[in-house]
Amino acid sequence: MRISDSLASLRRLLPVAFLMLVTAHALGLAEHLLCACPFCPAPSLTLSEQVQSADSAVLVQWVKGEPSDLEAGFAGSTEYEIVDIMHDSSGTLEKLAPVQVRRYRAAQPGDLFLLLGVQTTTLEWMPPMEVTETGYQYILQAPSREAGSTERLTYFAQFLEYPDPLISQDAWAEFANAPFEDVLPVADVLDPEKVRSWVLSDETNPMRLGLYGMLLGLCGTPEDAPAIRDKILAQSDTLRLGIDGVMAGYLLLTGAEGLEVIEQEKLVNPETPFSETYAALQALRFMLNYVPDRIPKERLSQSLRSMLDRPELADLIISDLARWEDWTVVDRLYGMYDSEGFSEPAIKRAIIRYFLLAQHAGNKAASEGESMPEYATKATEYLETITANDPQTVENAKRYFMAPT
Repeated sequence: MRISDSLASLRRLLPVAFLMLVTAHALGLAEHLLCACPFCPAPSLTLSEQVQSADSAVLVQWVKGEPSDLEAGFAGSTEYEIVDIMHDSSGTLEKLAPVQVRRYRAAQPGDLFLLLGVQTTTLEWMPPMEVTETGYQYILQAPSREAGSTERLTYFAQFLEYPDPLISQDAWAEFANAPFEDVLPVADVLDPEKVRSWVLSDETNPMRLGLYGMLLGLCGTPEDAPAIRDKILAQSDTLRLGIDGVMAGYLLLTGAEGLEVIEQEKLVNPETPFSETYAALQALRFMLNYVPDRIPKERLSQSLRSMLDRPELADLIISDLARWEDWTVVDRLYGMYDSEGFSEPAIKRAIIRYFLLAQHAGNKAASEGESMPEYATKATEYLETITANDPQTVENAKRYFMAPT
């Protein structure tokens, strides 16, 4: 196969890639990313999603290959033999039949790969994925995507931290993609001792730590709290991925009592690194958005307000207070507007938007027959003064601003 042919093949694969993306969207990937584990990096498509989005999925073994020769204009090729057919909508594949892939993959005879194909004018094969026999059985036995979420996650829970990295990574991705309400019922089947060991181990992949911390909060007991607390308070000079999920797990187990620890050690302490304080903020957001009955909203808002004196966080905190409809700091924010240390444009825009949202909330209350709240009246007055003195910042703050309906 010559380079020119290879480029032509690549052009044919571009619509295939687009088709894969469209199919992934149809499977609900976009929705998953919006409501998935709040402490996980955005995971890639899971194996189940990849297999279902393909028109053909087969287990093959490597037979032989011919490396590329750029000087001769040859892109290489690989021959595989079909061992098992997971599904094949083309109806053209048979066990033991040879499969030619127009790219070279180095391997040894008998090495196993999963091949996924998309039907265009011909069956186009995606890059082969190396698997073990155990890995293939894991994929084969996974509940279909039409099965209930509890059944699916119960299956994948068995393989978190499985020795085969392909399996453990995929099991993590299934949980990372799942909405929190789907994860909750699975807490009862998790082994708290195992989850605890993953959270406390320095060997755990940091990308998975946030999920495991949250899971321990769901399946653990208050007796786990001291060890988690020690991990949270451990001194570190580096960014700790996943520590936000560990903090959330700690709050799930300890409630308001644990919040006191997080507040004093991570929120109001000026010596705390920004990354640690932001992780704590993420944990607070999680508690309000996902488990609002665990810690009273007013207590969480109190913790947010305690961070208003930190300029590096002020715009984030102000935005959160507005989102949480905490209108108790109207006067305080007006006093901050031109004060030393809080003159950053981002902070000023956040204050203006807070006042705009307070206005909106007051107008909504008035439209429902209530008297105009004092906080809304003050917000209107303060906004008029700021507009007279600083119209450009007000204009900038209103740009792309949309009040909730």
